[in-house]
Amino acid sequence: QVQLVESGGGLVQAGGSLRLSCAASGRASSISAMAWYRQAPGKQRELVATITRGGSTNYADSVKGRFTISRDNAENTVYLQMGGLKPEDTAVYYCYAFGVGSWGQGTQVTVSS
Repeated sequence: QVQLVESGGGLVQAGGSLRLSCAASGRASSISAMAWYRQAPGKQRELVATITRGGSTNYADSVKGRFTISRDNAENTVYLQMGGLKPEDTAVYYCYAFGVGSWGQGTQVTVSS
């Protein structure tokens, strides 16, 4: 079993930056790719970015050029560096681990205009 714990959310003004972290514990060696999802109030959860164990990345069109996903395999941690934040980025952000199907508890990101 793998546990994921996110941190780094908060309140930021439009145009600002935040860095989210997701630390995995337990059988982290079973994790293949990792991802960040987000869910805004009244909306479905959507995929933001993914990263494979080898470091290949993919992004939602809405965040390309503004967000960067990275991972530290030795520390079993994945990061989401968010820049140029917009009010529409406001959501609860969740970390997800492929291969084990684990979700984190979520961290709130609020962007004020």
